[in-house]
Amino acid sequence: MVSLSLNSIKQIMKTMVDTHGFDRVLSKVNLLSASPGKVVCELKVEEEHTNRGGTLHGGLTATLVDNISTVAIMYSERCAPGVSVDMNITYMNAAKVGEDVLITAQVLKQGRTLAFATVDLTNKATGKLIAQGRHTKHLGS
Repeated sequence: MVSLSLNSIKQIMKTMVDTHGFDRVLSKVNLLSASPGKVVCELKVEEEHTNRGGTLHGGLTATLVDNISTVAIMYSERCAPGVSVDMNITYMNAAKVGEDVLITAQVLKQGRTLAFATVDLTNKATGKLIAQGRHTKHLGS
């Protein structure tokens, strides 16, 4: 049974960015919707999010996969953030400055100690897949 509310998820995301740590790079990510095991967010690509080629930085993409999947895992049966044990990202298309990116994280499975999630980053206007990530987290026993 999920015991966190949508407001709790919003507060968790706010707490992640209201830090002196690295997660503050997520300050412009907006939560669009959340249901148990699924979180949808949006990011308008700005210059601060880009690489030297002027497109969404791969490191930020990885950070989005990591953090948004963690929020989806927290908004599920266990309500625990876990610890990353494996993450991979396939980069398929570039996202340019001014484009809106949808970040959809879905929990695939939760077991006793592991959770598996997938994250799709898509261009909001075209529906084109920008990147896809898979994230495995250890939840503890």
